[in-house]
Amino acid sequence: MRLQDKVVLVTGSTTGIGKAIARKCVEEGARVIVHGRDKSSGEDVVKELGVNKTLLVLDDLSDGASARRIIDQSVNHFGKLDIIVNNAAFVASSNIDTTDASLLNDVFSVNTFTPFLLIKEALEQLSENRGAVLNIGSVNAWAGEPNLLAYSMSKGAMMTMTRNLGDALFREHGVRVNQINPGWILTEKEIERKRSHGMSDDWYKELPSMYAPAGRIIWPEEIANSVIYWISDECGPITGQVVELEQYPMIGRNAPKDDI
Repeated sequence: MRLQDKVVLVTGSTTGIGKAIARKCVEEGARVIVHGRDKSSGEDVVKELGVNKTLLVLDDLSDGASARRIIDQSVNHFGKLDIIVNNAAFVASSNIDTTDASLLNDVFSVNTFTPFLLIKEALEQLSENRGAVLNIGSVNAWAGEPNLLAYSMSKGAMMTMTRNLGDALFREHGVRVNQINPGWILTEKEIERKRSHGMSDDWYKELPSMYAPAGRIIWPEEIANSVIYWISDECGPITGQVVELEQYPMIGRNAPKDDI
């Protein structure tokens, strides 16, 4: 097992990609702090993964003080912390007209500020255990869709943070910091988001090859499988890296003629 005896905090792990990551971590021998805001869904995850292997922590990442509370609860319960997976995200539809300072603060608080604070608050533990951090970004960090302005900006900032801390923390503390940027993933929240746009629940079954050359989009479990490499010891000394996980290149891609 690649995470035997490791303690892993996965933020936003009551649904979607985070839940898939938490599940995979337990399969690989880890004990996992399941984090989210919804008690019912959190309890379902804990029940599935095992109460002796998990701790449910309910807290709102829009509150910067949550970082200290989450780290304290994690260490007090399991006695240590080896790994942080900053997965939770606030996906807000916004463009130049609808984005203001208040929205930017809300989005950045969840997507960038508190992930940084979690690393800062846990640094003593991560350093002592020569731990690792994996930030879950987004391919939107490179530019983003016109209606995902604030979200895309926050993920771009996370990408810079990853590269900066990946170098500084490894040199000074032996802590690796890397990032994966998932593409289009079929999560419960993505289905809900599309429903709010008036689309049917099976919209993902027929997608243009421009967006899904494989004939489908990516499952959360496929992202979770890749996460294990980046947070396990088999990653070796690799740090400060940002990797896209999508089924086509994000930069320099030419759209097929039939999709233009």
